[in-house]
Amino acid sequence: MARPLVPALALVAALVVAPSSAAQSREALPPGLDAYIRRIMERFEVPGLSVAVVKNDRVLLAKGYGVRALGQPAPVDGKTLFGIASNTKVFTATALGILVEEGKLDWDAPVVRYLPSFAMYDPWVTRNITVRDLLVHRSGLGLGAGDLMFWPPTDFTRKELVERLRYIPPATSFRSAYAYDNVLYPVAGEVIEAVSGMTWEDFVRARILRPVGMAGSDVRLGDPRKVPNAAMTHARVDGVVRGVEPYLGDVVNPAGGIFSNAEDMARWVMVQMDSGRVAAGGARVFGPAVTRELWAPVSPMPFGDPPPELAPLRRFVNFYALGLNVRDYRGERVLTHTGGLPGHVSRVTMVPDRKLGVVVLTNQESGEAFEAITWGILDHFLGAEPFDWLEAFSAVKARGDSEIAAAEAATTGERDAASTPSLPMDRYAGTYRDAWYGDVTIAREGDGLVIRFSRSPQLVGDLVHWQYDTFVARWRLRELRADAFVTFSLNPDGSIERALMKPVSPATDFSYDFQDLLLRPVR
Repeated sequence: MARPLVPALALVAALVVAPSSAAQSREALPPGLDAYIRRIMERFEVPGLSVAVVKNDRVLLAKGYGVRALGQPAPVDGKTLFGIASNTKVFTATALGILVEEGKLDWDAPVVRYLPSFAMYDPWVTRNITVRDLLVHRSGLGLGAGDLMFWPPTDFTRKELVERLRYIPPATSFRSAYAYDNVLYPVAGEVIEAVSGMTWEDFVRARILRPVGMAGSDVRLGDPRKVPNAAMTHARVDGVVRGVEPYLGDVVNPAGGIFSNAEDMARWVMVQMDSGRVAAGGARVFGPAVTRELWAPVSPMPFGDPPPELAPLRRFVNFYALGLNVRDYRGERVLTHTGGLPGHVSRVTMVPDRKLGVVVLTNQESGEAFEAITWGILDHFLGAEPFDWLEAFSAVKARGDSEIAAAEAATTGERDAASTPSLPMDRYAGTYRDAWYGDVTIAREGDGLVIRFSRSPQLVGDLVHWQYDTFVARWRLRELRADAFVTFSLNPDGSIERALMKPVSPATDFSYDFQDLLLRPVR
């Protein structure tokens, strides 16, 4: 059993400087920061992470903690690579901004001006959705709609993904509501290619990463088992933190494909907060007009009061801008975003009026870890009263875990285990087709049924009877943590009319958007 580093309250008191402290102390890192981070890692079982802190155009910290892979001694350092996932989105927005600045693109022009073949489900939306709309989650698509075309990894190309968006029905009317999506960022990537003649990858590498000085970063996720100094991916599976398969694939790079490290992300944050100016030499990657567009609030995001343990996180402003969330915190404007991939989660946070930036990259799926680190560091520089973020996030996590377990138990308790299917097992077998995803096959194998998603090699599972005409797809790759109900509806003649799916557990990642599939038998 690991020995506690120091008592939690003593750590928090050492970490946070009260408002009466001298202002000069808030220009340096919090005392006791290393010990605080290590305690968070221990509490939330994070093998390794990397932290960057910048203040007033200076890098105060770009450092690794822990190990790259469980059971192996190689340490994380400031150059260790992590998938930054959706923290990529602001890079895509910046790339578009550069093209706007050059007069090659208009934020508020229809997408079809640049991609004539592009279409959404509703023809009116197709004609009116703009370049800006691609970035701000107000298109009418539901939460995570279409993500199964890339999550888990598929063999779809980016152009195929864009082509199939026209078959995804909207969840709300255009621009009426916020719902986070990933699939419109690949469309933005295609716009960049159409206007610049360069793929998203080539453009971002040449026009952003190189000028910023992000020499250690790449525009594609690397396999941490093969890339030197990359963090392996870990997650809690069946109650135990262990290594999991990394996400590898190019189709959704404009939404989440950048592979980076603390040192490079520190450079990026400084460029963002200095209106595109690169610290060395004063050259610009983009100008102040781009910054104004990137940071301008666009889509109101719903929010309520945080859990009582997290009272300081109460906010009064909450918008999505261009690849960034704009909120308030302790009276300051804060620009932030999180990122999540299998085994890599992160948060990037900027307080531009204080010239303060914090980046936390982790190799285990613990949002609590990056949250406790981020808000603790911000509190120090903002001169806030001491607050025990470690204990607060621990309490919220414990309650959340309990609520998920209760919901799963309730689902099991409502099951009629004595019920039987309406049809012989062979009658459920066949090919089913969804307009935007494609084919899903169900085949009789031995005494049971096996479901396979034609474009997603990892989505192979055994169909286990649940009740009546509902089965559970138990994915053979258990680390997916995404078992799904499959419910068949019958026609009056007893033939199958359709099959619908939805996740079994409320803990399932929203990108497994099984509920958006409408599977009809292929006759």
